Amino acid sequence: MTDLDSTFSALSHQARRAILKQLATGEMRLSDLAEPFDMSQTAVSKHVRILCDAGLVTMEQRGRTRYCRLNAIPMRAALDWIADYETFWQGQFDSLARHLAKEGL
Repeated sequence: MTDLDSTFSALSHQARRAILKQLATGEMRLSDLAEPFDMSQTAVSKHVRILCDAGLVTMEQRGRTRYCRLNAIPMRAALDWIADYETFWQGQFDSLARHLAKEGL
């Protein structure tokens, strides 16, 4: 469960989710990742480090430039965990539909 905890923890911040969204389009330089945010490159680097620690991002140094790449594999486990609750919610929605049908709504 530790990997799942670190994945959800990393995904808990809006800036980190936005970084992942950017990286979904392909590899980016760290400086380019920081551009759209109203925060310093140092702050963005800290968010990227958390994503790296969770295994969601890999970073490679080439010369003086750091490149970041998405690793979506850990998110698969999170998606599988969430999907386990699909049956529960489907049952809840079916029950609600039956109740509304009885009430004539």
